[in-house]
Amino acid sequence: MGKYPEFDGKARYSSFYRDQLSATVKSEFFKAPVCVVIMEETSRREDTDAYPDEWVKTQDLLKEKLVTVDDFTWKLNSCSLDSDPNVPLRYVGGTDISFLKEDPSIACAALVVLETGTLKIVHEEFDLVRLDVPYIPGFLAFREAPILLRILERMKAKANPFFPQLLMVDGNGVLHPRGFGLACHVGVLANLPTIGVGKNLHHVDGLSREEVRRRLEEPENVDNNIIPLIGESGKIWGAAMRPGLGSLRPIYISIGHRVSLDSAVTLVKMCSKFRIPEPTRQQHVRGFW
Repeated sequence: MGKYPEFDGKARYSSFYRDQLSATVKSEFFKAPVCVVIMEETSRREDTDAYPDEWVKTQDLLKEKLVTVDDFTWKLNSCSLDSDPNVPLRYVGGTDISFLKEDPSIACAALVVLETGTLKIVHEEFDLVRLDVPYIPGFLAFREAPILLRILERMKAKANPFFPQLLMVDGNGVLHPRGFGLACHVGVLANLPTIGVGKNLHHVDGLSREEVRRRLEEPENVDNNIIPLIGESGKIWGAAMRPGLGSLRPIYISIGHRVSLDSAVTLVKMCSKFRIPEPTRQQHVRGFW
């Protein structure tokens, strides 16, 4: 048996993983309420060649339910009129899945919830899992979305007071070869407003990193540090935003579900201190590896 033993086959990690996780959870590192679940995630299939055809059909069906305009019950601006019946946006979640370098099938799925006014963490959820679904470019959601959805369902089932009103997903939304990335997939299935915040650009409709960087350096864009991502077809796929003058590493913002692009950009700016917005940056900072 190597350094990282196999699962014990009883929907949980072996004692090695339980001991490692226990030591982590007892650390003073966690300052906010945290829930950790250790469970095996199995969805192994041998006929991997059949995945893309099935997944394209699923994406097409889910895409019919996609909402690309503002459709939320909270107000975006705290300065709204007193007569506004909507509640303020208070809790924003950030999600991502990170993988163990020694065994990329072992993953830590994380959800971090921040309070918008202070950007302080108020709640954290983690799942340690083994992912047997392969990664196929353009189909990331079929590998990662089920785990993220399980965390959201767990919070909802417990009527958690910190359940996010908005979710920022470390990945793309409509900025995707079929216009339906991870942020869209999670948003539609959870019926939750979502925003895609990607660190890498999908080369769709003629978009390229080189062209994005060139446009960000144009005089009219220098002060704003943000440009729309307009493809050769004229379609607006999202927006590229860099943290400040001179930075050549933009992030890529796109509609996930129930949030327009204009609102998505505003919300990402509102939640940013550094290059990556805090909801997704913090879950990286506080991940298990």
